Amino acid sequence: MKKENIIKVGIMSKEQYKKRTIAIAKGEYVPRKDEPKVWFESLQSMSQILSSQNQELLKVIIEKQPQSLKELETLTGRAKPNLSRTLKTLEQYGIVALEKVNNALVPTVKATRFSVEFGLDVA
Repeated sequence: MKKENIIKVGIMSKEQYKKRTIAIAKGEYVPRKDEPKVWFESLQSMSQILSSQNQELLKVIIEKQPQSLKELETLTGRAKPNLSRTLKTLEQYGIVALEKVNNALVPTVKATRFSVEFGLDVA
């Protein structure tokens, strides 16, 4: 059985995230070790990144282990500009890694499970 890589994600408004970041910078707040490292502005923004289409893309990468974006483009039928943009976004959220190998970008999936933490934005 393969080891599952769980990524903890949080949902917080931009305003709350900005306040949190300033508090951390000022030393007024120290994040817990178990807090999410990846944050989304809303459930909708998270659902766009983890859409069914992107989940299928992640499965193809895991199962077929393409050695280039060109190979992944062939496997998925997705246009390279769309694929490249999607992978870069997934990389920003720590979901995939893109490694340059012999002048080719090789995608690998870093997260296979997601744990979500959020609360109501109240004062």
